Amino acid sequence: MIASKSSRWSSPHARGVIALLSTLAAAPATAGDMLDTLQVHGFLSQALVISDHNDFFGPSSSDEGSLEYTELGANVSLRPHSDVLLAAQVLSRRAGGDASDAQPVLDYGVVDYQMLTTQRRNLGLQVGRFKNPFGFYNQTRDVAFTRPSILLPQSIYFDRTRSLGLAADGVSLYLEERLSRGTLRAQVGIGQAQADDDLRRTLALDSVPGSLEPRTSAIGQLRYEHDGGRIAAAISTAMVKAHFDSSAPAMGDGDFDFTPWILSLQYNAEHWSLTAEYALRGSSLQGFDDPRFNFDITGESGYVQYTRRFSDDWQWLVRYDRLISDRDDSSGDAFAAATGQPAHSRFAEDITFGLQWLPRPWLLLAAEYHRVDGTGWLPSQDNPDPDDTRRRWNLILFQLSLRF
Repeated sequence: MIASKSSRWSSPHARGVIALLSTLAAAPATAGDMLDTLQVHGFLSQALVISDHNDFFGPSSSDEGSLEYTELGANVSLRPHSDVLLAAQVLSRRAGGDASDAQPVLDYGVVDYQMLTTQRRNLGLQVGRFKNPFGFYNQTRDVAFTRPSILLPQSIYFDRTRSLGLAADGVSLYLEERLSRGTLRAQVGIGQAQADDDLRRTLALDSVPGSLEPRTSAIGQLRYEHDGGRIAAAISTAMVKAHFDSSAPAMGDGDFDFTPWILSLQYNAEHWSLTAEYALRGSSLQGFDDPRFNFDITGESGYVQYTRRFSDDWQWLVRYDRLISDRDDSSGDAFAAATGQPAHSRFAEDITFGLQWLPRPWLLLAAEYHRVDGTGWLPSQDNPDPDDTRRRWNLILFQLSLRF
């Protein structure tokens, strides 16, 4: 997300005390002028998750369901100069796992400098921890009020490996060009992606002694909005790298590469919207002396989503979402034969029905039902033994969200 000079909601991200102090020292604005630009916002979401057979975000298949899906965040922005924006957000999020997972972390934090601003064009630079620009929803995915549903389509916006796609530490350059009938936006970032425990679990490296460290990566998006946003289209790509330094002598070290391409399309009418996104995801883990850990595959995923606004404060949704981990083994049979793990862990088809009610601008109530075939995006931390999972399962969520 790019923050314009008039934007109340900052977006990506401030990092580094030295950069912050140097920017403030160079600013000609007075302390009173800067305080006038101070914006503070926050949000809180609490969900009840109920499922059969498989657990999702905690012990959801128990009789009581799971309350272990909580999001709490606060963000602040300050403009010490007309061309400089400082913005940061701290997020506490628990989605199953241990209570320690809810420890507050820096979600984003940037110094945003707009080098050029005219009636037709904005050109700017962000330094710090910036939200990765891919798809339609990634940069605002933690705020329930910006999501069309409680869960975003898991084929594109993985919660299973959330840290990898969420944000990066580095430099991001953005351009906004206002044309006669629309707006063209481009953003390119270079930095280090986050490679947390969720990625290590997904790569089956959680039981291997060693460390998974991110390497310099790149991400970019080109987006066009036509006729005031009636039609929106975007293409996103990235080259994400990480290195596993093994402590096991017989294991050797390995390099992880992830190269997704995402095509996004959306049509917005007065009372309804139609959205579709499609992705090809190349991923590889190579270099280990133990060949069981090496792989090189291309995954495929996508969804089609229809939302209908039938009053000022009500909206319903229906969505079909499909994930294939390996295009050359879409059924997962070859994977099952080689590893002994369930074939259904390599794909997922999800039909979703959702409902949202906004009785007050600061209050959102939502509910949704998922009928899922496959466990391709099921969190491994909630289901440590794949053999105990069920191929066909149901998921129901209720969520209350507040913002200020």
